Amino acid sequence: MKQNSGGVDRILRIVVGGVVIAAGVYYQSYWGAIGLVPLLTGFMGLCPAYLPFGLSTCRVKSTKL
Repeated sequence: MKQNSGGVDRILRIVVGGVVIAAGVYYQSYWGAIGLVPLLTGFMGLCPAYLPFGLSTCRVKSTKL
């Protein structure tokens, strides 16, 4: 599958995922497991929620000669 998450989007997802996981560990709650979703989508560069809407935060490559 093609990547549909750009650089800033990926970094934010990784940071947010890490914070949620850390909060779950700190508070000893399984809710921290939810942080795996943004963490994994950030590392993969693919957001399944963007697919049905055809969204992408990747930069468009110029085809100028």
